[in-house]
Amino acid sequence: MNSPFVKNIPLLDVNRGNAPLREEFIEALTRVVDSGRFLFGPDVQQLERSVAERCGVEHAIACASGSDALLLALLALDIGDYDEVIVPSFTFFATASAVTRVGATPVFVDIEPATFNLDPACVKAAITPRTKAIIPVHLFGQCADMSSIMSLGLEHNIPVIEDAAQAIDAKHGGAAAGSMGAIGCFSFYPTKNLGGMGDGGLLTTNDPKLAERLRLFAAHGMNPRYHHKVIGINSRLDTLQAAVLNVKLKHLQEWSAARTTNALRYHEGLAANHDLGLPIALQGNEHVWNQYTVRVPNGQRNAVKQRLTEAGVGCEIYYPIPLHQQECYRSLGYRTGSLPETERAAAEVLSLPIFPELTAEEQYVVIERLEEALAPRRAAAA
Repeated sequence: MNSPFVKNIPLLDVNRGNAPLREEFIEALTRVVDSGRFLFGPDVQQLERSVAERCGVEHAIACASGSDALLLALLALDIGDYDEVIVPSFTFFATASAVTRVGATPVFVDIEPATFNLDPACVKAAITPRTKAIIPVHLFGQCADMSSIMSLGLEHNIPVIEDAAQAIDAKHGGAAAGSMGAIGCFSFYPTKNLGGMGDGGLLTTNDPKLAERLRLFAAHGMNPRYHHKVIGINSRLDTLQAAVLNVKLKHLQEWSAARTTNALRYHEGLAANHDLGLPIALQGNEHVWNQYTVRVPNGQRNAVKQRLTEAGVGCEIYYPIPLHQQECYRSLGYRTGSLPETERAAAEVLSLPIFPELTAEEQYVVIERLEEALAPRRAAAA
């Protein structure tokens, strides 16, 4: 039965996660304020070292956002006019817009229905002499099939850029997200598993020359001061954000474990519901559950979302319009049916609350209210 003590359940409760760390935040931020080192402060270097160690890479370079991380990766690899970059269409806009901003063309390919991630067979079919990079997105917290994608990259001498914005601490075959490709790109947007108090991003690489180029492009291409070797951008992670992230990084492992517990509770509570498609973690992958995304088929998703919202359950559609169907990419010539699995996912997906502080009682209420939201569909089918 619905608990009389549980009313509205948000999709994400940032304040609930931050509240226990308030005094640590104040102490860390006070140190930065007192130091006056608001850019390039020691907290930035500490964060870079900590994330590099966590990802098992040699170099980490902090920047202003996850979107900038993708742009910097493309700039550092000299990707530009007339080049093609293979990307998923089922992702946040920044994955493709970074490609367009450097003058290259995004080549959208389809996804695997089980994981929502790039289908390596579709990647292989899309490679041409103009292909200069592949950007797999580790969507919702699960790594793409990097074994297959990296094999394609090596076979064709094409660098792989990991969009790991939603997947810090995720693993594929024991390798951490951000450690397998030429460059890994992370976001610290507040809704991420490791979220700051504003925008923030970071890049990872094992190549010292690439690390040097990434830092160069992030600082207006300037080295030494007032000497510009390339045309870069201004993309720095400020010390205040780094200080907050250093506090939160100490808790990331326990938060990831809590998300996994919540995912298992949903699996168990929804297993008998044949009106839903449940997400899975593939064998060999360590999923960190940035989102718990179910499928509501047969054109019922929007109605179910509305009923859940009216019942006080936060839920969201990530993503309702595939990138190949966005107005700004219409000129590329994709049509309805071009990427069938992508288009089917966009019509079916619905993300449920899974944040670490979500209680078991709240989850049981989500499950019951979801069952109730699906009930009209069952009645119509009877």
